[in-house]
Amino acid sequence: MDMSRREFFKVSGAGLVGSSLAAMGFSPTEVVAATRQFKLAQTTETRSICPYCSVSCGLVIYTMGDKAKNVRTSIVHIEGDPDNPVNRGTLCPKGAGVMDMIQSENRVLHPQVREAGSNEWKRISWDEALTRVARHMKDDRDENIILKNDKGVTVNRWNSVGFLISSAASNESGYLSVKVARGLGMVALDTQARI
Repeated sequence: MDMSRREFFKVSGAGLVGSSLAAMGFSPTEVVAATRQFKLAQTTETRSICPYCSVSCGLVIYTMGDKAKNVRTSIVHIEGDPDNPVNRGTLCPKGAGVMDMIQSENRVLHPQVREAGSNEWKRISWDEALTRVARHMKDDRDENIILKNDKGVTVNRWNSVGFLISSAASNESGYLSVKVARGLGMVALDTQARI
């Protein structure tokens, strides 16, 4: 090994300092053991998608809780997913603030309805909400379906309703959404991506 005099002194000095520190009790294993614990070490990591726009940026959501049955966990941190090919760990200002949206006191967590003529919202169950939506859709479709055009060709068009499909959904669920909407006769379909 070809080493200059200056390089020899650097290597020798580093070795002398290291051995002296070890002799005085500064062991690397003790130093590593004494580091403070990483704040996300005890959390559960879950991958998700940002709910705001159609870009579908990946999120990593960290939750804290003991994972016991019927125990609600709490979200302690959210960051961009570095393994997601869409955003590669970066987030826009809205995505970076998604934790504030999730933990907001004004966030609506249950379906509500405001009856005709009323000025107050009434909380209803999910079953009741889905039943009401299905009933309104059925009534409107029965009233407004166009079965045949002016030439007598069967068209089965339902022009009085539009369907907005979430672009943050996967390709599979988006495909199924389009199939269901087209099967009902809906003509006006769009996704969140175009808004």
